[in-house]
Amino acid sequence: MRTEANQTRDPLPYGPGTVLTGTEAHLRKLSEAWRHIHRRHEAGLPLHNVSGLERGLPLPKLDPWTLDDEWAGALYTGRVRELGLTHLGGNADVHDIAVANRLTAALFAAFQVTVRPGSTVVGVSATYSHPAVVRAVRDAGGHLVDTIGPAGFQQALSERSDVSVVALTRLAVSYEALAEDDLRLVVALAHERGAVVVVDDAGGARVGPAVLGQPRTLELGADLGATGLDKYGVAGPRVGLLGGRADLVGRARARLFELGSECRPVLYPAVVQTLETYRPERVRALVASTRLAGAALRTRLGEHMVHDTPFITRLPGEAISAELARRAGPGTTPPAPIDATALLAMVLLREHGLLTVHFAGMPPGTSALLIKFLPAQTIEALGGPEAFAATVDLSLDQAAAVLTEGEAAVRRLLLGDSDG
Repeated sequence: MRTEANQTRDPLPYGPGTVLTGTEAHLRKLSEAWRHIHRRHEAGLPLHNVSGLERGLPLPKLDPWTLDDEWAGALYTGRVRELGLTHLGGNADVHDIAVANRLTAALFAAFQVTVRPGSTVVGVSATYSHPAVVRAVRDAGGHLVDTIGPAGFQQALSERSDVSVVALTRLAVSYEALAEDDLRLVVALAHERGAVVVVDDAGGARVGPAVLGQPRTLELGADLGATGLDKYGVAGPRVGLLGGRADLVGRARARLFELGSECRPVLYPAVVQTLETYRPERVRALVASTRLAGAALRTRLGEHMVHDTPFITRLPGEAISAELARRAGPGTTPPAPIDATALLAMVLLREHGLLTVHFAGMPPGTSALLIKFLPAQTIEALGGPEAFAATVDLSLDQAAAVLTEGEAAVRRLLLGDSDG
């Protein structure tokens, strides 16, 4: 199966909402979420990060003199390279490391230096490529053909003679993963065609090796691979780690600097800290605690609402929409899936202080509400898996009550009082 990426509208894998019509609206939604966080913090009300992401700044004890771009860059670049190569499975003789201010920036630079303008880029994953990949290919002048699994990939490869890059995603936005044999097949076939392989290994860089026993990113034979240091087993900061062939990394690093998207060296001590303290066991523990929360949600809400992957639990936007309309009562028009998920997420935050991953991407990469990589201590602080599930259930009732008041009430909840 394959799809031709639409180059004219924002390349999201779901339709826009009535309220959340695009990135600008999602950013207004984020501002409203931050208003609730500020209000709850000022009032001494609880706040819990249940996003599955860790975007702090885990700095070791440092001489304040070190906290300067020039000094930190000089002192820590070598260690960042050493640890980054280890994390991504690189070889110091042929590979190099660059750090971007975000994973999106790392991917953008990677495609900027690998895509021949006008050529085809074949995306392959278990479901679909992340919008960050779609946008990066578009802005590099490429034409993306997105495929599912090795069969769809091989079909697209046989139909195209101008493939410059293969965009491989190990762990898709849907949190379904490609098997190791499939990953290796894609890399081998791409290289046979003379294509460069860029791996979007956002969370797969750790989930693949730690949970599935797969090789690390560059051990798959990829030419470039990128991951985020806020995802699944690492503790931040929110930066993008790009590794691969030294010649390509050198060009990508230059592009990052030209775009102002390089990671500030003052953050290198935190990068070193998180890479030094990373342990695969933590990823497995996060998956285990998430499964307990997912099981409680499934018992409470039913299988029509709760879908599992081997790693996380999903509440699809379509299921949330239908459930909100059902709870709101006869005659209620179901909201668009992305609006429905946002409505539930905002209620969880406003009423209960739960910050979900829905507020992490602008716009989100999926219309589903993702329950993923939850630390056991966070679930315990909420009263356990059953209490967490009960809070989600109550929030569905509260969100449905807002829905009964009409679209204007939904708009106020998501975007605030201003219509500007």
